[in-house]
Amino acid sequence: MVGKSGKSAKRWSKDVTEHSTALRLEKGVFNFKDPKQIAASLKRSAETSTTRKSDPYRSAMSMLTFYINRAGKNLSDDDRLRLEQAKVELRKVFGRAPAM
Repeated sequence: MVGKSGKSAKRWSKDVTEHSTALRLEKGVFNFKDPKQIAASLKRSAETSTTRKSDPYRSAMSMLTFYINRAGKNLSDDDRLRLEQAKVELRKVFGRAPAM
């Protein structure tokens, strides 16, 4: 299946994470081994963005959640745990209370 851009529609989510217009993500941010490093990078990207539509915290958390959801069954248990820990760290760096 081919989309409007001539690219495979199957990989649209990869294109979103690599070429997001809302956040300029650091290359390989979701592959960083340290959840704190992931959170810090997402925070920097969200705070410096001039094209995001919501507050920096929401933009950063949305991008992280989007990546986790789109990677789905292709994420190893270790990778999923690391990214879920990055959510906790993201809440901390933005001074937000943990989700209950």
